[in-house]
Amino acid sequence: MDSEPRDVDLQVGSLPVAAASSSVARVWCMCNSPCRISLSTGSWASLQRSFPPLPGLRRPSTGRAPAQRSGSCAPRDWAWPEGGPGLAAEVGLAARVSSGEEAGPAWAAAGTSIEGDGGGRASGRQRGPCGRRWQRRPGTAARRGGEPSGAGAAAGAMPPPKDVVKIAIQMVGAIPQLIELQQTKPLASVLKDVCDAWSLPNAERYALQYADGRQTYITESNRGEIKNGSILQLTTSPDQEAERLYSGIQSNNLDVKTDSLKKLASLSQDVTFAQEFINRNGLKQIFSIVEEGNDTGEMLVHTLKAFMELMEHDFVSWETLSAAFIKKVVSYVNMNAVDASIQQLSLSILENMVPTSRLLFELVKKEVTLDRLLTHLQVTDAQLQLKAMALLIALLLAATDAERRDMMDYLREKNIRQFIHKNIIHSSEPLGDEMAHYLYVLQSVSLNLCERRMRTSMDPYSQEQRELLQSLRQTAFESEGEAPASNFSTERRRSLCAKEFRKLGFMNNSNPAEDLRRAPPGLLALDNMVYFSRHTPNAYSRDHFFEELFCICIQLVNKTWKEMRATQEDFDKVLQVVREQITRTLSLKPTSLELFKTRVNALNYSEILKLRQTERLHQEETLAVPVLELRERLKPELLELIRQQRLLHLCKGTLFRKISSRRRQDKLWYCRLSPNHKVLHYGGVEEGVHSPPIESLPEKIPVADMKMLLVGKECLHTKEKSSGKQNKDVLELAFSIVYDVEEYCLSFVAPTRYEFCLWTDGLNVLLGKEMTSERTQTDLDVLLSMELKLRLLDLENISIPDTPPPIPKPPSNLNFCYDFSHAEQ
Repeated sequence: MDSEPRDVDLQVGSLPVAAASSSVARVWCMCNSPCRISLSTGSWASLQRSFPPLPGLRRPSTGRAPAQRSGSCAPRDWAWPEGGPGLAAEVGLAARVSSGEEAGPAWAAAGTSIEGDGGGRASGRQRGPCGRRWQRRPGTAARRGGEPSGAGAAAGAMPPPKDVVKIAIQMVGAIPQLIELQQTKPLASVLKDVCDAWSLPNAERYALQYADGRQTYITESNRGEIKNGSILQLTTSPDQEAERLYSGIQSNNLDVKTDSLKKLASLSQDVTFAQEFINRNGLKQIFSIVEEGNDTGEMLVHTLKAFMELMEHDFVSWETLSAAFIKKVVSYVNMNAVDASIQQLSLSILENMVPTSRLLFELVKKEVTLDRLLTHLQVTDAQLQLKAMALLIALLLAATDAERRDMMDYLREKNIRQFIHKNIIHSSEPLGDEMAHYLYVLQSVSLNLCERRMRTSMDPYSQEQRELLQSLRQTAFESEGEAPASNFSTERRRSLCAKEFRKLGFMNNSNPAEDLRRAPPGLLALDNMVYFSRHTPNAYSRDHFFEELFCICIQLVNKTWKEMRATQEDFDKVLQVVREQITRTLSLKPTSLELFKTRVNALNYSEILKLRQTERLHQEETLAVPVLELRERLKPELLELIRQQRLLHLCKGTLFRKISSRRRQDKLWYCRLSPNHKVLHYGGVEEGVHSPPIESLPEKIPVADMKMLLVGKECLHTKEKSSGKQNKDVLELAFSIVYDVEEYCLSFVAPTRYEFCLWTDGLNVLLGKEMTSERTQTDLDVLLSMELKLRLLDLENISIPDTPPPIPKPPSNLNFCYDFSHAEQ
């Protein structure tokens, strides 16, 4: 930011205001770029349309078209009355100028309207187009005519008290008001003043509401969130609106009823309205519409959406729902010919019901079969797939261990992995973050079923377990044409069995059960070995993925053992190589077991040796002292490159979601940095919009107002009771920006760890701090490695000494010149 503010002279047309005998003020903007406010008579028509006639306000004699110029704080044209102190205004802009005799502040600010103070001046102060406040330059004053700057000197703009915010209030069909809202003043008194200004009786029937975004009602509990420059609208009070919609949804006129339900679905997001509507027993009417109606069109969509929004506030327990209502919702899920939006909402309702009580879980599990959910997973509608998967996960998590095991066994029989692989992972649309999370939970549930066997030691007295153990030996050796063991003596049979168990890899070959007493792996190891012995690669079920993975890996052990020509003493070395083969293959993120099998078998022992050699040479290169010194010299340049990349990512922007207490996804919102890196723009966006233009994001935060960055547990939104997300995943992705003198917070939950790292790094750069994410170190290492390889390309296979070569001793004399004069003579 510039240390000295830039003067801004107000002018009419091409003449300075002073030459035109008009008031002039020196104002300045706290942004970096040059800012100029011109007073254009071409804006006179806009002024006349927007404001009533004011005393002394006259039309300028000349005019010109409004000038537009690019820059972080683009100049705007202003209409101005000739002569004396007065009002300068345009639609969306207002200016307050003091005469030379009065030592008051001179303001030029962005707003929606102005309010005269009797002297032809506009009251109120807001932010300029660049997001910064316009203020008088300290030490300068307004001047009249040719009066020099400094006459009637003003001490500069005084910041407003913290309990006062300057806002605009709109109403349909009325001229907006620009007021100073006293936060200590009761809201009822504020509403009374606003209604009196518009000559509206019965102020108790009105309320204030945000004009943009979610349009939340202003109450005594949330009025502290109002910021300078906020735009509010005067609307019907929540109780009056709730009463009107309560009557509307009971209307016999279908159009009136549908419109009322649509409005209800929108307003029910607000907790104040929701409470008023529920207090009027409004949910009972919604139940009646669903239970008694046969409509499956737009009206039902609005009804179910309104129900979901109302239940989100937790005023009413899900256990109070009637069986008739639940069965009606279930019927929408089980129907074939029904609108996809209705099925999505119905699945969401059932998903929220399942965790609340055992009775509701059993009812939903009985009415919505697993086959029906699998059918929904095979459709092309990604949102319907998502809601079906969400309900399936909710049922699995609410089930008992035995029920969960039975459900997973049934899903395996129905080849759920094939459905997921074909219709979700490899569908035409990319896999979303929410679906990826549900698939992760499904895989976790499946693997957790193995935990009980993994933590259970083998019981040597269990006949069932002993038979499983003997089946391993019999499958491996009795098929080789040997005589049955029963034909030998007891001693001979015992010796033969011990030899065979030793060949299978058991350490305690005389009592192999002892090898399985350690838990983990416990009985899970026995289960997998039995599965492997019974299923050849061409004849096993495709749904036991963990067992299949074991089969691939155990064959890899045998293959690597032969490649290494290992003996029994080399068993640990072989396992180390196999571990490396599996780890390196998994790092490539294969999308199927077949692809994993192909890649891990291609990574043979020879390839592992080559990779190790390459990595060893690279490590030796980078450990040389001259190379380490080169690394340190390259770091600042590469860190600056990373900083620029982070800022470019912030300029591109990211789509964020807010997650409520019931894991239900809230509306989307987008945040991005302005190209000049001075303002953060953000605002709500509709579903399907991936990169909205910066002009469509109404909210903004000047970078200069940012105070600090909070991450993880430091963020307030991770501590709120309503968030319901006190889990490790959200804590690792949460961050907040503290800004402005009032220390407001803008809270984020990043969609991925990658986005979290880039945004926190970028915000730290804007705050002038070091980048601290793990991604910064990873990127720096990659860039350093690439740069070093390029710099050292000509030194390949040349050893680099740790110390520079010694400087030779100086010569015995310094007579290096040859005297040609002697040669010429």
